[in-house]
Amino acid sequence: MTTTDTAPDVSAAARPLSRVAFSMLDLVPVRDQGTVAEALQQSLALARHVEALGFRRFWLAEHHNMDGIASSATAVLVGHIAGGTQRIRVGSGGVMLPNHPPLVVAENFGTLAELYPGRIDLGLGRAPGTDPSTMRALRRDRLGDGDDFPQEVEELQRLLGPAQPGQRLMAVPGVGTQVPIWLLGSSLFSAQLAAQRGLPYAFASHFAPRFLLQAVKMYRDLFQPSATLAKPYVMVGVPVVAAPTDDEAAFLATTLQQRVLSIVRGRRIRMQPPIDPQQLDASWTLQEQHAVDSFLGLAVVGGPQTVRARLEYILEETQADEFMFTSDVYDPALRLRSLDIVTALK
Repeated sequence: MTTTDTAPDVSAAARPLSRVAFSMLDLVPVRDQGTVAEALQQSLALARHVEALGFRRFWLAEHHNMDGIASSATAVLVGHIAGGTQRIRVGSGGVMLPNHPPLVVAENFGTLAELYPGRIDLGLGRAPGTDPSTMRALRRDRLGDGDDFPQEVEELQRLLGPAQPGQRLMAVPGVGTQVPIWLLGSSLFSAQLAAQRGLPYAFASHFAPRFLLQAVKMYRDLFQPSATLAKPYVMVGVPVVAAPTDDEAAFLATTLQQRVLSIVRGRRIRMQPPIDPQQLDASWTLQEQHAVDSFLGLAVVGGPQTVRARLEYILEETQADEFMFTSDVYDPALRLRSLDIVTALK
């Protein structure tokens, strides 16, 4: 069935989505026939577009050794996007902290905070964001499994906080900037740590929704107020592909499905143009289809009415304070249109 944009106008009070903030996560995808330079230009254009739509944040994710993703130098990109926009907060979603010494992260984001005061976020993850061989190349002699993540978060908080009497190690720039730190995760570990530290929490349900509700409940139940945050703040990652009709959205979403299928098969590919959904159905096994469906369990794909209903359902289930959208649409103009459609639902 095809759904067209015929929803009647209703007051803001009747729109549940009006109470949740919208933000954007970009992996800077490189299209199959495109270049990295083009992907970087498209990322800036996307940031400017969602800024004009009133989005709160634009985040970039750290990934390495992936031919179709150009966001490996995350701090550099944060500066590029912040320099090309005016008001939107820009940050990492996230920096994979085990890959970097906390001092270097503090200096990088401290510099950004001095360049763009009040606009920089530092989201932290504990996964490698890459394959084992690249992880070894990144970490060299730091080949731990992330067990020291809590200690590294604490060190980073100290380095970005006010200087203390007798403090010998200083991040310059960085000290005193108090760049907002977020903890990111797709399991219960980061939920518990964010609650203990009184930090805002972002769940990576855009690719791993399995433990979303359990993690959010744990975070809220265990939350301890801090100087940073008086009450829990939850961000939920949501993949979205919106179009004027359900049928067109399903067609455009095959780009996202092809990317996830390549991950399931253990080989990364550049962003592919959409194909007939029946062609995709004929190309994967039942097991692969189930794996893709699980990966995209929180995906929102459809025309305006379908998207509205799905987003309102997710909001009701999670009581999220903020949605962080990803949108894998091959045509950059149609990706912008997708976000226009979503924004119009608020």
